[in-house]
Amino acid sequence: MNPVVVRLRDGHEWLRVADPAWVDALDPSYAAEWGGRWNPPNSFPTLYLNEDLPTARAQIVKLLEGSPVEPEDLDAGFELVRATLPRSQDVADALSEEGLSALGLPETYPRHPNGLPVRHQTCQPVGEEVHALGLRGVYARSAATFDGSGRELAWFPATASSKASLVERLGFAEWWYPEGGAQAEFFSSRQASHSSTRSNG
Repeated sequence: MNPVVVRLRDGHEWLRVADPAWVDALDPSYAAEWGGRWNPPNSFPTLYLNEDLPTARAQIVKLLEGSPVEPEDLDAGFELVRATLPRSQDVADALSEEGLSALGLPETYPRHPNGLPVRHQTCQPVGEEVHALGLRGVYARSAATFDGSGRELAWFPATASSKASLVERLGFAEWWYPEGGAQAEFFSSRQASHSSTRSNG
C-alpha cells in the first residue's frame, strides 16, 4: 500500500458527538477495545471525529436511522465536543479518487459502484495498514452521508501521551439548533475553512 498523504491543518477544531454520560469523550481507548470503521476490535487507540457541523449532525441522523425516534425526542440529547489535535499530523487521504484507489477502496466510497455501502469489514484492514505505516489516521468521506459529502477523521494517536485537547463541550440545544445565538457565528466561520494541505506520500 502506498497511500496519498495529507497533513491536517494545525489548530483545526474537530467535532465529536458524545453521550453526556461519557467521562472523557476524547478517550481513544474505547474504540481500541470495541473497534470502529477504520480499526478492528482489540486493536489500537482511535478517535473518531467530524470535520464540520453538517457531518456531526449526519452522525445523529444515521444513528437513529430506521427508528421512530427523532433527534429532538432524545431525553438528554448528545453533546458536541470541540477539540484540537497535536501539530503536524500526517494521515491517509480517503477523500480523493486517487487517495481511495491507493487504499484499495472504490472511487465511489462510501458506496460501491452498485450503490451498496462499503462496510466496516472492508475498511478495518485498510486502517490497520495505514496505522502500521506510521500515519496518524484516515481522513475520509463520511459514511454517515449518503453521497459522501461529509468529512470525518479516524485519528491514531502516536503515543499514549498524544492526546486531543478539549476546547468546549456544547449541550444538545446549543449545537443542534445553531441558527440562533453565538453558535451560528462560530460554525459559519469554521465551515468555510479547509482542514488539510496535500503532500506527496
